[in-house]
Amino acid sequence: QVQLVESGGGLVQAGGSLRLSCAASGRTFSNYHMGWFRQGPGKEREFVAGISRNGRTLYYTDSMKGRFTISRDNAKNTVYLQMNSLKPEDTAVYYCAADSGALLKMTTTTYDYWGQGTQVTVSS
Repeated sequence: QVQLVESGGGLVQAGGSLRLSCAASGRTFSNYHMGWFRQGPGKEREFVAGISRNGRTLYYTDSMKGRFTISRDNAKNTVYLQMNSLKPEDTAVYYCAADSGALLKMTTTTYDYWGQGTQVTVSS
């Protein structure tokens, strides 16, 4: 089992920044690819960004490229999502997830463990 706890969400004005953190405990963190997903009001959960076990491979949804940055610190068992130039449409609950599979994926179905989510609200 891997336990994931997100933090860092909140209310921010459009154009502002937030840094989300996801602390992992349980099994060896470096054995897992990590992903950030989000679910807006009335929307399906969508992939935001992913990072491979060693941090060398990064994936982003096109609309987040250049604004969001995913990173990880395996020594601290933590993955981060730096979000800049936030827009009202970024308002959502943000989740981190861990995937023990062979390859880093962008689909919700491949991730084994999920956090409880943190709310991000961007006001216009």
